[in-house]
Amino acid sequence: MSRHPYAGDGSHTSSYYAASANPAPARPELQGDHEIDVCIVGAGYSGLSTGLHLAEKGYKVAIIEGARVGWGASGRNGGQIVNGLNASLQTIKRRYGQDTATFVAGLVQEGGEIIRERVRSYDIQCDLKDKNIFTGLTTAHMRELEERQKLWQSYGIDNQEMLDKEQLRAHVNSDLYEGGLIDHSGGHMHPLNLALGEAAAFEKNGGTIYEMSPVTDVDHEAARPVVRTAKGTMTCKTLVLCGNAYLGHVVPTLAPRVMPVSTQVMATEPLSEAQAQALLPTDACVEDIRYILDYYRLSGDKRMLFGGGTVYGGADPRDIKAKLKRNMDKVFPQLKDVKIDYAWSGNFALSFSRVPQMGRIGDNTYFAHGYSGHGVTGSHTFGRILSEAIDGDLTRFDVFANVPWFPFPGGRMFRVPYSVVGSWWYGLRDRLGV
Repeated sequence: MSRHPYAGDGSHTSSYYAASANPAPARPELQGDHEIDVCIVGAGYSGLSTGLHLAEKGYKVAIIEGARVGWGASGRNGGQIVNGLNASLQTIKRRYGQDTATFVAGLVQEGGEIIRERVRSYDIQCDLKDKNIFTGLTTAHMRELEERQKLWQSYGIDNQEMLDKEQLRAHVNSDLYEGGLIDHSGGHMHPLNLALGEAAAFEKNGGTIYEMSPVTDVDHEAARPVVRTAKGTMTCKTLVLCGNAYLGHVVPTLAPRVMPVSTQVMATEPLSEAQAQALLPTDACVEDIRYILDYYRLSGDKRMLFGGGTVYGGADPRDIKAKLKRNMDKVFPQLKDVKIDYAWSGNFALSFSRVPQMGRIGDNTYFAHGYSGHGVTGSHTFGRILSEAIDGDLTRFDVFANVPWFPFPGGRMFRVPYSVVGSWWYGLRDRLGV
C-alpha cells in the first residue's frame, strides 16, 4: 500500500467525526493505466463537488485520493456553514473594484444552498442544522458587525440580524460577549458524513473514486494531462487539481500560492439535554470575529465541539486539549469539569490575500484552493463553477481566474515567521479592543 506523504497509513485522524462516521466502502487503489474524460485529484469538498456536478451532466469522471474520502480538511473541520469569504466584501471592493465585489456578493450564499440541496436530493445523513452566529467581545467588534450587516444589505442580502448582549443570551449563554450577529441562512453539520454522502452520490451517478493513491507526478503541459501514482496512471481530457493544503509540492507551479495552516478542534463527552440547552438554547453554531478566533457548536449527540487557534506552516501543537480547554472555559465556565473525549488537528490552505484562487495551468488543467478557513461553503461553490467551465461556460470561472494573486512575503523560508508576526499584531488589536 502506498503511503501518503501527509496521511501515514491513510486512516482518518482520531477525531469525533471519524468515530461517528457513517459506513463507507474502502475504494481501490489506482493500478495500471487508465483513460477518462475528467480526472480530479483530491476527494475533499472541492473535488467531490466538481465531480458530482460533472457526473450529473453525464461526464465520465474519476477522483484520485491519496488517503480516504474526506481525509483532509473536509472531514475534520468545525462543520460550520458560514457564508462569505475570509476577505470581506469591502476588502474585495477596495482591492479589485466594485464589479468584482458585486459578483462575489452574488455567490456568497451559494455554497450553503448547494450543501442543502445535496443533503435533500441524496438523503445524506449529516446532522444538518440551521443558523450561525458571529459574536463580538468589544464595542469595536460590534461596530464591525453592524457595518457588515449594512454592507451585506446593500448587496440585497438580508438574512442577518443584530443581537445585543441580552438578545444574544437567548442563543449563547456566556458572559464573554457584548453581542452578536445571527445569519439565519448559515448552519452546521457533520463534515465527514457530508463528504461520504457526496462521494456515494458521485458514484451513484457513474463516478469512480480511487483511494490510497497519492499522486507522485502531474504532467499538466501535455495535450492530454497525465496523473501518476506509485502503481498507475490516469490520462484525461481535463484535469482538476483539488489537493488544497495537502497537495504539497507535487505541482511546483501551485506550491507558492498557498501556505498550510493547522487549526484544532476537540469534542466533549455527550452533554445532557438540559446542559446543552443551557449553553446553546437554539442549537446554532458560533464563531467570534477575532483574528485568532474560537468556534463551537453542538454535535448531533450533544457534545460541545470547540475549535480555534492556528499554527502557520501546518504543524500540530503539543497538547491540543490543554490549548483549547483554556479557551472553552472562558466562554463556558460551566464546562470546566466536563471530560474531553476527542481532540484533533488539520490543515487548511491560506492564501496571502485571504481570497480563494481558481485558475488554469496549461490548456486543460484547472485548480481551486486557498479558501483560508472558509472552505466548507467556498469549495462547494467553486466545484460548481469549475464544472461550468469544463462544460463550456467560462463566465464565472474567468472572474476568479483573473483576480490577482500574491505570494507570501519572504517566500517559503520566511512566510511562516512573517504570518506569525502579523497574527501577533492583530491579536494585540483584539485584546486592546481597537
